[in-house]
Amino acid sequence: MNTADVLIRSRLKETMNINEVMIQYEMPVRLGFFFGMLTVMGFWEIAAPRRQRRISQGLRWLNNLGLVFLNSLVVRLLFPMAAVGVAAFAAERGWGVLNMMNLPAGFEGLFAVLFLDGVIYFQHVLMHAVPVLWRLHRVHHADLDFDVTTGARFHPIEIVLSILIKFSAIVVLGPSVVAVILFEVLLNATAMFNHSNIALPLGLDRVLRLFVVTPDMHRVHHSEEDDECNSNFGFNLPWWDRLFGTYAAQPRAGHEAMCIGIHTYHDPKQVVWLPGMLTFPFVGKITAYAINRRLWDSEDLRKEENE
Repeated sequence: MNTADVLIRSRLKETMNINEVMIQYEMPVRLGFFFGMLTVMGFWEIAAPRRQRRISQGLRWLNNLGLVFLNSLVVRLLFPMAAVGVAAFAAERGWGVLNMMNLPAGFEGLFAVLFLDGVIYFQHVLMHAVPVLWRLHRVHHADLDFDVTTGARFHPIEIVLSILIKFSAIVVLGPSVVAVILFEVLLNATAMFNHSNIALPLGLDRVLRLFVVTPDMHRVHHSEEDDECNSNFGFNLPWWDRLFGTYAAQPRAGHEAMCIGIHTYHDPKQVVWLPGMLTFPFVGKITAYAINRRLWDSEDLRKEENE
């Protein structure tokens, strides 16, 4: 065995040891950030709310967080190996583009985060463009208010599909375990931040949205109006929307007056309570839905969703 082989084996062993340590602490780190952000944003929403609530906060939080808890159980049962485990598995076998290259760790991590964020952007666009996927994603949009818990409110089937897409992206890309953990923490934290009902100074918002999706930017995406709902798909980085022409600066009605949710679906039993959220994807017809549809200019379209 020559010196190069020894060096490669040594580095591989070192990488595997680091991966084992990172995987061991991945869950505490993610849970710490989740509950930390939930607490900080929850108090911030009380201290400086952007909009008045339409539904009782206790009722919404109980059901939205109940859905989060259910999703966590489903994920643990179906996917014992988390995203970081897939990254470690791919690294051991040399799968993925980055595992075939010898890039500096910092550059590799930055590229991996950008790539995975781009995957999430295009996945989000697909959720609006494909009728059967929109059925699932409607659970997220049907929330009658917009706050930190909305950022984690997704139907279990959508969560499963999202994880499968993420796993596939990791196998193809081959990012390091550290990069995957960093991406997961960033995505979770920014999703909770940009769904929060907080009032940022307008000047600060204009600066922040050059680098990260802000609550005012993402709130446009939760408008009942189709053209506004079909914009601002980014969860973490704002550049994809500007690059691909899906950026909308503000809602036409203003943030305080805009209607949050989905046209015709305002019954709390259907869109607030947990049983209603679980059955919501199977309600109504949406065969005419298309991502490029603009404005509700026909009563027939409204009726079709309720048939």
